[in-house]
Amino acid sequence: MADITNIVILTGAGVSAESGIDTFRDAGGLWEQHRVEDVATPEGFARDPQLVQRFYDARRAAVQKAAPNPAHEALARLDQQWGGDLLIVTQNVDDLHERAGARRVLHMHGELLSALCPMCDSRHRWTGPLIGRPECPTCEARSLRPDVVWFGEMPYQLERIHAALRNADLFVSIGTSGAVYPAAGFVRDARELGVHTLELNLERSEGSHWFHAARQGAAGQLVPEWVAEMLGR
Repeated sequence: MADITNIVILTGAGVSAESGIDTFRDAGGLWEQHRVEDVATPEGFARDPQLVQRFYDARRAAVQKAAPNPAHEALARLDQQWGGDLLIVTQNVDDLHERAGARRVLHMHGELLSALCPMCDSRHRWTGPLIGRPECPTCEARSLRPDVVWFGEMPYQLERIHAALRNADLFVSIGTSGAVYPAAGFVRDARELGVHTLELNLERSEGSHWFHAARQGAAGQLVPEWVAEMLGR
């Protein structure tokens, strides 16, 4: 691994869990006491937009009270000091990577602190509630929704992600379940391209067998250790 220049990192809920951000769902198929189908699908939004807006308003407020943890800070340090290409692809909709200081970040599932207008396809930074359906600053339609990717919708910037994988020497997956596609398939794509792969996770993921190497433990410990190794080479 001495000739590594370009790195793609995939981060999931396990990276933000130590900041108090709830992981995606528990064993009962609930997300913060709601059925995923009710709050994370276009059908759920069409059926009860008020419920969905309240749900995301609460999450948006909670995220702004959270703080980056040592895993975010270590990845930001790597971002700032790594001389080759680096892309942090996150499945998380919080902004903790950026608040820690990372800049080369791609939010494939959208961002809580962004509002999307389906009428004019504009996006706006948004820190307050959307429950009252405020006007879109661009077209003035009262159609704003959370700028997050729900089940049944296409993740953002997949072409850019696959281009980065084609150029990568190392793919690292951190704190992900390996159960949500298409992100769960990135490791196989990387393997087929001849990219070295590493998993850092609390426990082995569903796709752990695809990785060349895997380490288990809390992200707040594993990630700083790995970053120190990379920057110390």
